[in-house]
Amino acid sequence: MTKMKKFLSAAVVAAMTISSLAGCGTSSKGDDTTLTIGGIGPVSGPAASYGTSVKNGCQVAVDEINKAGGVKVGDKTMQLKLDFQDDANDAETAKNAFNKLMDNGMDALVGCVTSAPCIAVTSLSEKAKILQITPSGSQKECAQFDNCFRVCFTDPQQGTAMAEYIVNKLGLKKVAVLYANSSNYSQGIKDAFVAKVKELGGSIVTEEAFTEGDVDYNTQLSKVKDAAADAIFVPAYYTEVSYIVKQAAEKGIKIPFFGSDGWDGILDQVSNKEVLEGATFLSPFLYTQDDAKVQSFVKAYQAANKNATPDQFAADGYDTVYTIKAAFEKAGSKDIAKLEEAMTQIKVEGITGTMTFSKDGDATKSTKLIQIKNGEYTAIVAE
Repeated sequence: MTKMKKFLSAAVVAAMTISSLAGCGTSSKGDDTTLTIGGIGPVSGPAASYGTSVKNGCQVAVDEINKAGGVKVGDKTMQLKLDFQDDANDAETAKNAFNKLMDNGMDALVGCVTSAPCIAVTSLSEKAKILQITPSGSQKECAQFDNCFRVCFTDPQQGTAMAEYIVNKLGLKKVAVLYANSSNYSQGIKDAFVAKVKELGGSIVTEEAFTEGDVDYNTQLSKVKDAAADAIFVPAYYTEVSYIVKQAAEKGIKIPFFGSDGWDGILDQVSNKEVLEGATFLSPFLYTQDDAKVQSFVKAYQAANKNATPDQFAADGYDTVYTIKAAFEKAGSKDIAKLEEAMTQIKVEGITGTMTFSKDGDATKSTKLIQIKNGEYTAIVAE
């Protein structure tokens, strides 16, 4: 009986020891030579192009950093490893992906790529004490905890910036708005835009809603034409925009179009590029920009991805990895408190702009606008 008690006691102690060791650090599978960057985004389903671009952009950054010697965290020099999981643009799938990444030894998270999955994962990363930086989750709640940051513009930042450009810079006072009332992204940008236009002395002559996936916008566009607007603002993704600009041209609407970063890639969605002539949208990145760092990235991206053209999502992923590198090197530690503090102290010279980060998780960087001229993208600076 005494021997049995001793055996059980030893077994309990052993089990407790194993459990406590497994709980140390970010994961039981971590080591001192590798810094594992997890990634979550859609690489399947309708939004797969966004996640695939982020994944590919991250990998370019990881390869560059490793080739240059890695990341120095305190007195250790570590190589980066990217572990990217598919969430199919679904919140529950994203949660499962996060748990898998933690099991795999994740030290920091790039993601999620889209807002709803990103918001769902924030509470998990906060509890796990993992630095989470989204490349493209623009809703406010994507950075709702101290451990959460973003490199992209927020929805309100986009709406405000576009209003200032249209009303103050261009002097267009009467603006029509078409937005997707089924999209938090579109609704959030629209709300900030409308408020800022009115604050600047402009007017919203008509505000027309549609549902994501619609293909007929003739009713809304007829109201825009009747409103005698000076400009049309459409904070939406390029799928809907491609129908809107085509049908507007058919109605003889010739006033300029303006959009948000969801327009990126719109030229590939229309056969007649003339319907987009003069359209302007906000984007943090343009692959043809005459900048040495941008062109170096484009060359590396194309070499690694069968000559594919990188978009803003690829650029955001690339900058996110470099932001993680800067944070770990500044913190000199994997400790989340030190990483959170480091994020507010670093300056990242990214290909989407020079970035600093506030305690609320948002990036501060210059606004870049893309205008379509003669069927091509051209960059203009709003400031």
